[in-house]
Amino acid sequence: MDEVKCECGHVSPPGTVLCEACGRPLGEAAESTGVLNMRYEGVARRSQTRHGTLLDKVWNFFSSVKVAVVLIVITLVASVIGTIFPQEMYLPVPPEQAEDYYREAYGVLGELYYKLGFHRLYKSWWYVGLLLMIGASLVICSLDRVVPLYRALKNQRVKRHVDFLTRQRVAAQVPLGDRSADELLAAAERAMAKRRYHVRRDGTALLGEKGRFSRWGPYINHVGLIIFLIGVLLRLVPGFYLDEYVWVREGETKPIPGTPYYVKNEGFTVTYYDEEEFPQKIDLKGGKVVKEYRTDAVLYRRVDGGKPGAPPQLEEVARAPIRVNHPLEHDGLLLYQAGALTEFGHLTLELRHKQTGRSLGTFTVDLHDPAPLYRLPSGATVEILEYFPDFVLNENNEPATKSNVPNNPAFVFQVKTPDKPEGEKSWLFLGMTIEEPNRANDYELKFRDMTFVDVSGLMVRMDRSLPVIFFGCGVVMVGLVMGFYWQHRRIWVQVEGGVVYLAAHTNKNWFGLKKEVLAVAQEVGLPVDPGAVDQGGKRT
Repeated sequence: MDEVKCECGHVSPPGTVLCEACGRPLGEAAESTGVLNMRYEGVARRSQTRHGTLLDKVWNFFSSVKVAVVLIVITLVASVIGTIFPQEMYLPVPPEQAEDYYREAYGVLGELYYKLGFHRLYKSWWYVGLLLMIGASLVICSLDRVVPLYRALKNQRVKRHVDFLTRQRVAAQVPLGDRSADELLAAAERAMAKRRYHVRRDGTALLGEKGRFSRWGPYINHVGLIIFLIGVLLRLVPGFYLDEYVWVREGETKPIPGTPYYVKNEGFTVTYYDEEEFPQKIDLKGGKVVKEYRTDAVLYRRVDGGKPGAPPQLEEVARAPIRVNHPLEHDGLLLYQAGALTEFGHLTLELRHKQTGRSLGTFTVDLHDPAPLYRLPSGATVEILEYFPDFVLNENNEPATKSNVPNNPAFVFQVKTPDKPEGEKSWLFLGMTIEEPNRANDYELKFRDMTFVDVSGLMVRMDRSLPVIFFGCGVVMVGLVMGFYWQHRRIWVQVEGGVVYLAAHTNKNWFGLKKEVLAVAQEVGLPVDPGAVDQGGKRT
């Protein structure tokens, strides 16, 4: 596109609708007689004038408001679909079994849901890509519009072409009469200054302006949204966001996933209400009412850099009781009391001779970390050949375990005694022994005792992106307030050839502007018809 030269001699960039110097309509706008399009002050945007290179095509694509709306709608629809089935983090199975769970629980739709990545929606590459495209659209849309608008408003001149004035939406023409131009303009300047207009004069022309800063409200709003998006995307960066759940048994020290920290459960207690503690009589026959869950926790930090194969070297960094709604906090890391359960802890067994009942000794098996071999005082040994903490038969009717939690422990033992050095094998389920088929054992393992251990469920949270997100929301609110509660108003008073041209423009609230123009005209003494001032357009 070629540059545009106005009758006043000023050369404007390609695509300009209104002359940057005098405001005279150019091109197709000059042939029309309707109200001028004052969007971006008639200055052409980059997306309207450049189409040649690949960069121009990408810029033009993302500068389209329609494209931005479509991207936002697609993202919203995807977010809604992501709530149809639970996200992977809330499934009662490990992540590696998620695909089978969706297929078995929800059928074909569940399988499709998983394959399309909706099971981890907010971390899927295509959802993050949509957010990045929305961010790019916000940046390019804003730059494509704010730069030409800023230049036009910064360099606007006081004196304007008559066509510019008469084709404003609020416009009037009044004979000057016997008054001098200086007298009328001085009165108009006082009237506008009283209404907090910033007034400039150039010969026989006045320009009163106020509230220009409100034009930047939408763009400040865009800046806030961009900051908000950056904060959301920061959650994908390791170390910025953490949402994990850790089960820690009493006495156990366990690593916190995604961090260099370890947490130790030094003790878990549950406190119940007594009847005397209630303000009124409550029937507690149905059970006790929990007053408090409490975990005495110690937080450690690994200081050896995580050398492979080496035991961790830990340094204590915090120690505090964790109660519901009273987390342990350290350097942005929060540990909340979120659950509790009781697990099997230790199993005590006795080795006896089946016929005589003679005891060869007892031993205790740690169900969470069993020893491979137990030596008894009688000289007998008990070896664990296989251990299934959560016993189940798989699809092939073979023994397997559903998890590492001892919900249904089962063992394969080999017992060796001085008179049976070749050993005897037997299966031990919780409370029941099954001997090796087709072979009678001389010795048996008898259940003697079972201890239980309390397990504390801790919700681990860390969100370093929150300050960025809150700051972005604050910037958005500033932009909204600027855009909604103020208006950019301009009033032109210009004397040309014995005629007073009165014109005004605002970006919103035309009724308020019209009232203000009529008040200025009345104070100056210009006989303006209230019914005709909002004609706009050029009368033919």
